Amino acid sequence: MIQLADYIDHTLLKATATEAQIRTLCREAMTHRFKAVCVNGCWVPLALAVLDQSVVKVATVVGFPLGAMTTEAKVDEAKDAIQNGADEVDMVMNVGWLKSGYDTKVQLEMGLIKEAIGDKVLKVILETCYLTNDEKRKACELAVRAGADFVKTSTGFGTGGATFEDVRLMKSVVGDNALIKASGGIRDRETALKYIDLGVSRIGTSSGPILVQN
Repeated sequence: MIQLADYIDHTLLKATATEAQIRTLCREAMTHRFKAVCVNGCWVPLALAVLDQSVVKVATVVGFPLGAMTTEAKVDEAKDAIQNGADEVDMVMNVGWLKSGYDTKVQLEMGLIKEAIGDKVLKVILETCYLTNDEKRKACELAVRAGADFVKTSTGFGTGGATFEDVRLMKSVVGDNALIKASGGIRDRETALKYIDLGVSRIGTSSGPILVQN
């Protein structure tokens, strides 16, 4: 039987997130034994303190939510996140570069961030709502070549979130060479279980406690 909690990155990335809300997020993650919490970089030290050696991992975001800052800035942000204790980094791909045909730059950036974080987990956010199917395929190919551990659908801040069709497409490209994280708009258990059935290994959601209710 699927233990849905094992798939959930319990997420709070709003600009208005407060210390109290981050503390609640972490306590909920511990209560339900979620895989990780995902918070903005400034909250990583607090999340670590609240989780206090629990099995819940701390994930943070890099280049969020647009992905359009310089590679150097992203690499520095990733290094800072790991130095602060993050276990996982969800980076936003440079969508404009991909759409401009700058495949080498896109792959190099992903690779440099993976190199910067070493054996920590790298998830590459494609922001699929802005991409054609061919661009989604290309982005997945570049992420695999760069050594990413996951490809991820969405930031949750774009014009759309995860879709079953996008996950099927991503899985067809990455196969067993990378894992998939579905994120954006997943708010009920039935939807989450369907994503897992399609091959998703992580689900990014702010509705974790609702999803694990029987």
